Amino acid sequence: MRRIGIVLFALLLTACTGSPSAVQVPPQQTNLHVDVLARGLEHGWDVGFLPDGNLLVTQRPGRLSLVDSSGAHDVNADLSDVYAQGEGGLMGLVVHPDFAQSRQFTVCHTHQEGGRPVDIRLTTWTLSPDDRAATRVRNLLTGLPLNPSGRHSGCRPVIGADGALLVGTGDTARSTISQDRHQLGGKVLRIDLHTGAPLPDNPFISSADPNEQRILSYGHRNVQGIAVRPGTGQVFTAEHGPTFDDEINLIRAGGNYGWDPSKGGTDSSYDESVPMTDTTRFPGAVNALWTSGHITEAICGAAFLTGSQWGPLEGRLAVVALKGQKMLLFSLDQTGTVTDVTLPAEFDDTYGRLRAARTGPDGALYVTTSDGNDDKVLRITPQA
Repeated sequence: MRRIGIVLFALLLTACTGSPSAVQVPPQQTNLHVDVLARGLEHGWDVGFLPDGNLLVTQRPGRLSLVDSSGAHDVNADLSDVYAQGEGGLMGLVVHPDFAQSRQFTVCHTHQEGGRPVDIRLTTWTLSPDDRAATRVRNLLTGLPLNPSGRHSGCRPVIGADGALLVGTGDTARSTISQDRHQLGGKVLRIDLHTGAPLPDNPFISSADPNEQRILSYGHRNVQGIAVRPGTGQVFTAEHGPTFDDEINLIRAGGNYGWDPSKGGTDSSYDESVPMTDTTRFPGAVNALWTSGHITEAICGAAFLTGSQWGPLEGRLAVVALKGQKMLLFSLDQTGTVTDVTLPAEFDDTYGRLRAARTGPDGALYVTTSDGNDDKVLRITPQA
């Protein structure tokens, strides 16, 4: 639980120059309206939107649900290979842009064979015409590293502005993974949505290793949120720090984001006392736009508020938090620098741990709770 009685906390705003300034931010009433669309879930991990207005929701223990006007209903799908352990299980979800024709969607999950943890993989599925069943079509991408404990499984996908599939991954709590460009953990990947192949303009496409060819950025710890800014194509990630420095990052093609618990390969013990962005070891590392400073909020899903109905909140980056049990709204300038942070009081310790955040076709923000018991899907809109 978050420390009780704290109304103000330090938010560290880190500019691209790496010059921090501490700002005190109290919760503020932002006139948000919250509807509970579904309940009775268990660790709802991600949300995808169907053309008819219904939602697909992944649940970490290995269940897929359809949410309609009457609540959540199980979708019949063979997910017996999901390795549901610790932070691992059935995780990220994207509905394909051509779903109206193909009825396809892609999920990310930890995979087992004969009870043995094997890898983290992306698999593509087809939803039946009546929305009641799903059939696996292909393994889109396999071989992402997996920790048997499930720790730092990451795996949040999003469709980029150009139609590429972007996937934020975790470092599986292994010391060398993030800096190793032959491994897919601790990265943002950029691949073809239909084949899983690297895209020809990726920064490391000239490498002989297909893994390295798929990398957009590296040196991440555990990416939990990824969002594309409308009208710009800018990609932002929300990333877990250890006991300090959760990060909001603006992704730069080929960028190293500086996480290295191996300390240059000299320590195999996963030393989490190292900086989240180690600019001493990596002088060219990309600094975070924002960090949580000396605490961790365990920030998670991220999405942009879009549409004039949001009024002064339009264009803000909404990021939800697990440990912090709150939502943060970031104002960004054209370069992507954080200029202001708002904490909606409506979410401060009200709904428990918050995991997914996705903007729907209707312009509303959809958020899942993740307490493990009677979890919910929330629909957030501005008050009329």
